[in-house]
Amino acid sequence: MAAAVPGQLPPAERGSLRIADRVIAKIASQAAGEVLSGAPGADLVPREAAAHATVSVRKNTARLRLALELGYPADLGAVSASVRRHVAVRVEELTGMQVPEVAVEIERLHSATARRKDEGRVR
Repeated sequence: MAAAVPGQLPPAERGSLRIADRVIAKIASQAAGEVLSGAPGADLVPREAAAHATVSVRKNTARLRLALELGYPADLGAVSASVRRHVAVRVEELTGMQVPEVAVEIERLHSATARRKDEGRVR
């Protein structure tokens, strides 16, 4: 008896694919970085201050939380909304999961004024 070819099996019998939570978090962090690299004030944010993501997955739904550092002054609401939209779309495209929620937390603001004050204090 010949073994069945995978393409001939019904989809439900072929198995499933599970994507680890940390992989989804990395995809979300990378997607946030894609938006933030072109955001106003991006030159004020240190390179090592990449977005950090945490994810909660249930069935085929991923809920994300992003921690960001942004340049200031900038329209924080617009930047956050842009990050939310892009991250949700990219995670859905790359994982096939629904992303009904992307919570954005701004951890730190970097301003040119603060940078100049720090640079001016040399002893």
